[in-house]
Amino acid sequence: MAGKRTPKPENPWPLEERPGYLIRRLHQIHVALFQEKCAAFEITPLQYSLLTALARRGTADQTTLAADIALDRTTTTGALKRLQSRRFVDRATARHDRRSQACRLTPAGAALLRRMEKAAREAHLETVADLGKADQKRFIAMMQKIVVARSDRADTMSAPD
Repeated sequence: MAGKRTPKPENPWPLEERPGYLIRRLHQIHVALFQEKCAAFEITPLQYSLLTALARRGTADQTTLAADIALDRTTTTGALKRLQSRRFVDRATARHDRRSQACRLTPAGAALLRRMEKAAREAHLETVADLGKADQKRFIAMMQKIVVARSDRADTMSAPD
């Protein structure tokens, strides 16, 4: 359509003021820091979360673990399979439900989690290092408040690309 111009929105909300944009950027920054600090372990932040959840629970099915880390079951199951292939997680058919997989951390998975704790903690701390200690605590508390307030919404477990 020659000659037609797309109308320019009046007063568009600047990206650098949008919570969603800032949260996505902060997530990207954190993932980059995590990958840098934890590169030697060849574990993603998602896999680290799963290992941590399993360490806390002992044994859990993939649906419970998906809820623990706020992710859809399909993605969680795929990550668990990758961890199983590296012998960090055992998965077995649950006695009470043949469709369910009971998962547990292996000794190798527990050892990996212990070895990478310092590096993972450094990545988390570096993510908020540009804030003072009081602001870090306040920022974490504010994020927790939002997450708790919105956690009952099933549609927050996955987001489209």
